[in-house]
Amino acid sequence: MIPVKILALQRIPNASPGLCDALGISRRTPSLGLLTTDCDDATYIALDEATKAADVTVSFGQSFYAGAANASTPYAGEVLGILSAATPGAIQSGLTAATAALARIGFEDVGGIPCLAYTVSRCGSFLAQQAGVAEGSALAYLIAPPLESMVGLDAALKAADVRLCKLYPPPTETNFGGGLLTGTQSACNAACDAFLSAIADIAKRPVEL
Repeated sequence: MIPVKILALQRIPNASPGLCDALGISRRTPSLGLLTTDCDDATYIALDEATKAADVTVSFGQSFYAGAANASTPYAGEVLGILSAATPGAIQSGLTAATAALARIGFEDVGGIPCLAYTVSRCGSFLAQQAGVAEGSALAYLIAPPLESMVGLDAALKAADVRLCKLYPPPTETNFGGGLLTGTQSACNAACDAFLSAIADIAKRPVEL
């Protein structure tokens, strides 16, 4: 696994009403936790984990263009996530859950191709909203470079009883692609395996005539 680096983590115990309004955050949840890392997709999964561990909401999540290798400042990385809650204690609990998740979630190097194939066994409120599924649904979170992501998604959909509920068409802000698939947990596991297998084949034979 390619480890995720947490670049910056800050708390605003009581954000100004003007900032909350501009970000679309309820004034009833003015406690904020802000996080940047060098891996956007792992961070989105980690932020979703926070919503299951604490009474927090993912109020902002945005990837940055070109990816962490081309970040414009030392602590920008490739994503900013913001959790909001009614109390600083809830924010602390959410950030603790998110950082713990980041210690075990990351991209893999498959024959020199970086990719993510991760089964979310029970999604929280953030990924449920992103995928348009019920909270608690299983998801296969699949990401790879542009060509590899499309071939891999096709293989995943053919290999398991899963449904594509969110497509990230390439190029994303970080010049990747992929999607969220839903089904049973075992089906999502099978989809992840098929995705990785397809990418391994591309790494061995990138030009197939």
